[in-house]
Amino acid sequence: MKKNTGRYAPSPSGVMHVGNISSSLLAWLDCKSLEGSLIFRIEDLDRDRCKSEYARKIADDLQWLGIPWDEGWSEDRPEYAQSSRTMLYDEAFCFLQRKNLVYPCYCSRSRRLSAASAPHPGEQTSDNSCRCRYLSLTERSALENAGKRPAWKLKVPDKVISFNDLHYGKISENLSDGGDFIIRRSDGLYAYQLAVSVDDMTMGITRVVRGRDLLNSTPKQIWLISELGGTPPEYCHAPLLVSEDRRKMSKRYGDLSMEALRERLEPEEIVGRLAGILGITESSSPITAEELVERFSWDKIPEDDIIFKDSEWL
Repeated sequence: MKKNTGRYAPSPSGVMHVGNISSSLLAWLDCKSLEGSLIFRIEDLDRDRCKSEYARKIADDLQWLGIPWDEGWSEDRPEYAQSSRTMLYDEAFCFLQRKNLVYPCYCSRSRRLSAASAPHPGEQTSDNSCRCRYLSLTERSALENAGKRPAWKLKVPDKVISFNDLHYGKISENLSDGGDFIIRRSDGLYAYQLAVSVDDMTMGITRVVRGRDLLNSTPKQIWLISELGGTPPEYCHAPLLVSEDRRKMSKRYGDLSMEALRERLEPEEIVGRLAGILGITESSSPITAEELVERFSWDKIPEDDIIFKDSEWL
């Protein structure tokens, strides 16, 4: 039987906040409870927002918390960062072109530029009526002669993708409901959906643990990995930590960060408090991540999002 291989794949667009820490801890506990191996990958496609100093800080924070990885990114191992994996994405893109599954899209620039990052809640939109899919060669030439630079989209079929989420149960979605999606931006950067699919496939990832805000991306990635000739991993989505007004924790809003936590708390205190609000332990007493492994079970993790109050931690 193939050994379980998990991953955590943060984006170095800022310092980690408490929601990132929760997701990383769950990915680590899931992997270690199955005696698996964990890969640390940096998702830095968005060159405008991602910075190497944030990647270094994330790596240091994870080590400090006591949730290290078995293999992965460091400044000496750049191949675990998406910015160093363009050749693999080129190969996948050319393969999809040969299968006649991609077409140039000349829609608005703002929509195309958002494709490099994992979608936030409310950012996923339907493109099932994109007229660019049906443009003639003459029409495409006219647009490009007028200075339009296209992004590239996948031709999504009318096909239902079903999978068994290890926390939320059976999920089914018709790919056509979400419409065609971008896999390469007009500036040449590859988009999140292609990069993460290629990465999971080529790194041999067998289990993906991440926030439930990415549930809608999963059918796309299952289909894309299959089209590329790979075997999709199992998926397990987790509830989000949300603010009192039900907003997802985010770097862009400056939510409680590791910097603030490290000034006030020890690693065991942070892990213990997270274990308490996630339901892994009955109390929020200090505990190491290693000590949590034998107590971990997805049956203890709630399905509903968890309201997080900064005031209770500071």
